[in-house]
Amino acid sequence: MSTPGPDHLVDRDGQVLEIHHPGDEVLLAFTRALRASGVGVTADRAHGYLRAASLLDAGDREGVRLAGRATLCAGPDDLERHDEVFEAWFDPRGELPRQRDRAASNTPQLTQLPEQEPEPGEGEASDDDVIRAAASEVEILRHRDVATLEPSERARLEAMFASLPCRVPRRRTARHRAWHRGQVDASRTLRESLRRMGEPGRIAWRRRSTRPRRVVLLLDVSGSMSGYADALLRLAHRYVGVTPPGAAYGVEAFTVGTRLTRITRALASHRDAAKAIEAAGDVVPDWSGGTRLGESLQAFTDRWGAAGLARGAVVVICSDGWERGEVDVLEEQVVRLARYAHRVVWVNPHRGKAGYEPVQRGVQAVLPHVDDFLAGHSLATYAELVEVVARA
Repeated sequence: MSTPGPDHLVDRDGQVLEIHHPGDEVLLAFTRALRASGVGVTADRAHGYLRAASLLDAGDREGVRLAGRATLCAGPDDLERHDEVFEAWFDPRGELPRQRDRAASNTPQLTQLPEQEPEPGEGEASDDDVIRAAASEVEILRHRDVATLEPSERARLEAMFASLPCRVPRRRTARHRAWHRGQVDASRTLRESLRRMGEPGRIAWRRRSTRPRRVVLLLDVSGSMSGYADALLRLAHRYVGVTPPGAAYGVEAFTVGTRLTRITRALASHRDAAKAIEAAGDVVPDWSGGTRLGESLQAFTDRWGAAGLARGAVVVICSDGWERGEVDVLEEQVVRLARYAHRVVWVNPHRGKAGYEPVQRGVQAVLPHVDDFLAGHSLATYAELVEVVARA
């Protein structure tokens, strides 16, 4: 290993990385931030990233991002974390690469991040503290309660919704398809043998086919859920966007409050989430109103559930459970829905908060009849919901 000189930096793994121009310091610090976020960035990958970035123009922000995805990432999870850390590390409003201001490192967020007490006499944060802050900034925002965010933080979180890997679950069908293992396909094996005049041939295999399972989202937009309505609609927009137009088994979205409103077409009308939410607002007459979950679920079950929309589907109810109507009606409708649906998931924004207990009458009534009771107050909890739905 060569001895570090003025044009070299020593990586955290002990590898000496050669610096060809001042921008390499920023790029190398970005690889460290990416490693701190959980991506397995090795010295070889960092070398490859610096070489790839050296071939690009310093102002080509998209090119540098793609170079990082190609050289630093080893799987789909790494790609998502790379994009999140990239957005936090490089300022899209300035020139690329961005030098972080030393004075800006002394922010309130940094007081939450150091792993140990500073040494006496230290007047400013170290480079490692700045790197950890850049990598942890996104992770902190992922766990923040969406109802308490500032407008600037909310704008950043809205952009992060695009990283949610929304996908519909799949169910097995009665039909079979050819496969390289599984059950022996006697018919195909026999036909192949006959074509070979009785000579032994290769054994054909088959397995059960699968098809997408429908997902139904019932979103509470009453007054008590007003702080979470925007985030839930963005989640619904992500789900509706993964369904091909006209698909027989797609994602359906409804709002519940004082009445039931179908918003699937409104959310599918625009690829931009803000415009889609605005279109949904035009068709929902009971924003921030009262809560009559029992009556709304009864309207859904009578008109849509019994007709087949909920049969075999994964039904996700996003509500805090504050019921102004009869609790018995709510419990009865959840029981009916559980008979039709493959799985019923209840998402409560207060579920993941410290000290929460399901004391609401509506929640206590439905808990024995739902399959999953999840939190729904942050982007991290929405990511957990996405995984539960995908595995249903």
